[in-house]
Amino acid sequence: MTVSAEMAELLGGSGAIAQGSPDVNRAMCPSRGILEHVTSRWAVLVLAALLARTYRFSELRRTVGGVSEKMLAQTLQTLERDGFVLREAKAVVPPHVEYSLTASGREAAQQVFDLARWSERQVSGVEDARAAYDERRRDGKSPSGV
Repeated sequence: MTVSAEMAELLGGSGAIAQGSPDVNRAMCPSRGILEHVTSRWAVLVLAALLARTYRFSELRRTVGGVSEKMLAQTLQTLERDGFVLREAKAVVPPHVEYSLTASGREAAQQVFDLARWSERQVSGVEDARAAYDERRRDGKSPSGV
């Protein structure tokens, strides 16, 4: 069974993914680019923040700790181009721009938000696993215990 066939089976049977339909396991599938965009480090944090409310650029930069102005601008442009983020320039003095989620952006944001919260809950277990792994390595044993 190929990886794609396994994924089709997980998604409800071999007929669930028709030949020629998007398949993230195919090397040239455009869904890979979408997956890359929404799961990048900064995109996950931006989408999760925007799930709560609309932000101005500077507010968003403060909310997403550690992101540079350049990376935030690039991330927002990518997410806007993909149709996940709406950029609205306000004709006020001084002018400002607000960022919010589109309907598909809200759906993507909920997915990555759940993943981000899951990763927060895993910190202790992962740190323990890393320490055990490192200890086995120091003792000259292979990580698998063999």
